[in-house]
Amino acid sequence: MAQTEMIEIAPRGQMEYLFILAHGVGSNKENLAPLGQALSGAFPTACAVIVDGFEPFDGGFGGRQWFSLTGITDQNRPQRVADALPDFIMMVETLQKQYNVDSAHTVLVGFSQGTIMSLEAVTQKPALARAVLGFSGRFARLPDSGPGATAIHLLHGEADEVIPVTHARVACERLQSLGATVTLDTEKGTAHEITPLLLECAVQHLSETLAADQS
Repeated sequence: MAQTEMIEIAPRGQMEYLFILAHGVGSNKENLAPLGQALSGAFPTACAVIVDGFEPFDGGFGGRQWFSLTGITDQNRPQRVADALPDFIMMVETLQKQYNVDSAHTVLVGFSQGTIMSLEAVTQKPALARAVLGFSGRFARLPDSGPGATAIHLLHGEADEVIPVTHARVACERLQSLGATVTLDTEKGTAHEITPLLLECAVQHLSETLAADQS
């Protein structure tokens, strides 16, 4: 497995869930730590682990990436994601073993490129996690099969010029057609970012998903 560093935000009390957070290209685990803290506050029995991308960012500046964007096109993006996916899935499974948490109590949280990796991971291996919170992301290639019992919660700014919101809308429609449990929340005037409103929507949907498992 490719090596990655991480930040751990411990649960308050008995651990029940494992949240694995994956950042966007050129970012790093420190940049996503505030999201981990916010989710930890909303879900006190969750251990939030923020992981670094496997590769140094092509653009430098101390950033990381899950796959390179140099020379990327719609044609070669799926293969780049496919090449990075085995290590990403292995990382999730290794953390599950390390924290003694099964897939039914695992949540993948991604932003941008981290969302791409999370969505593709649960599509390739539907039993990998209970839910995905996908901020400002997309599929590398729209799936032909659903993510099984994994709930997908997509959050996106309508003014996003990095990954346009149309990608999220098309992804939602495809997942619905495949019988997946999926939600999509968008925010007008919001660019490529996680706002308090989108975070609030994510927490609400995830709370409902996890509560349904206990009913």
